[in-house]
Amino acid sequence: MRVRVDPLVCEANAVCVGLAPEVFDLNDDDELQIIEPDVPPEEQDRARHAVRSCPKAALSLEE
Repeated sequence: MRVRVDPLVCEANAVCVGLAPEVFDLNDDDELQIIEPDVPPEEQDRARHAVRSCPKAALSLEE
């Protein structure tokens, strides 16, 4: 599974960071960074939940 962010849509609300901090982070400029673009199996459920919970629908998954 691979996760992507659309930087033009993302508002850095950090909902994903709270739900999957091993996968997502905010940098010093409050821009979303994907720490683990190829999500390891043990983080996939949390990553899916984070993608579904994004208030701006800025995240997507490739399974």
